[in-house]
Amino acid sequence: MASTYSSLKIQLMGTGENSGTWGTITNTNLGTALEEAIVGSADVNFSSADVTLTLTDTNSSQSARNLRLNLTGSVGAPQNLIVPAIEKVYIINNGLTQTITVKNASGTGISVPAGKTEYVYNNGTNVVEAINHLTSLTIDTPLPITSGGTGTNSTTYANLQSNVSGTLPIANGGTGSTSTTYCNLQSNVSGTLPNANTTASSSNGASTIVARDASGNFAAAVITATTFNGALNTSASYQVGSFGVGTAASGTTGEIRATNNITAYFSSDAKFKENVRVIDNAVSKVSAIGGKYFDWTDAYVTEHGGEDGYFIQKADFGVIAQDVQAVFPQAVRIRPDGSLAVDYEKLSALAFAAIAELKIELDKLKSV
Repeated sequence: MASTYSSLKIQLMGTGENSGTWGTITNTNLGTALEEAIVGSADVNFSSADVTLTLTDTNSSQSARNLRLNLTGSVGAPQNLIVPAIEKVYIINNGLTQTITVKNASGTGISVPAGKTEYVYNNGTNVVEAINHLTSLTIDTPLPITSGGTGTNSTTYANLQSNVSGTLPIANGGTGSTSTTYCNLQSNVSGTLPNANTTASSSNGASTIVARDASGNFAAAVITATTFNGALNTSASYQVGSFGVGTAASGTTGEIRATNNITAYFSSDAKFKENVRVIDNAVSKVSAIGGKYFDWTDAYVTEHGGEDGYFIQKADFGVIAQDVQAVFPQAVRIRPDGSLAVDYEKLSALAFAAIAELKIELDKLKSV
């Protein structure tokens, strides 16, 4: 039976053939054909056209069989390296000045840039990446910016001043200027800068703040002053720590102080309410709550800015939240710090209910 050949053109001898030369053929299979496929390197010369590598039925040396293909020569434009349509990996070292696309007759292939080396896999119908995922990668030297790195060992920033030359255009995310302090919009930007790309303009809401530093640079900032004189955007939403009207804010989170009347109305329309019922035992609840004189603790007074004789005075009067909570818990709220607060305004409803109960008792006495 005559010899046949594998896809790598290793000679597969038939039974009983090649008497006297069997050893020589085997040595060539192992020492030439297999060695080229496993560790071999071959130069592939380009001139000015595509190069096609073929494999023929012989176990002697063939370029297409080698693991590494070293592309040499001179080309004036990108070219193709067409390899046989067999399953095989290649290391392609492109020593040319143009991109070379490694492909087989039916596929689109892989482009290997000039001066680069790539590891590719020929699957018989196309040449593709041999590796497209790495779980980790360690590089001894910084990856250059031109290769997608930062050009520095720093883990916090890329030093554009030392690693990038020239001016980065505004269209590519730069300033279009070599200035290290500002971007000259007048000379580098044409047309009208959209309001959406600014931090403030005549069309921005009043909540937008721009700060100017001592060097004349502008940047977005936040309001840090404790006073504000101006018009707020009535359609916007604001959140502050503490608020003072006609006086300084206390600094206590959630506290509002005003030196004059605060006029407000609570929703109370019957159409918003359901399950309406009379507050029962109102007189006993009022009696249990009572009214107290007391002194605020020094810690409380200090926390609220100190005694000022107007908003804060040590000697005071009112109710005790725990007393209210025991008989009328609906009027008590637990603050984030765990302390209790009383809804003094709604306690008036309890007082009205108590008066109504007393009126009934009074009417009974009058009728006797």
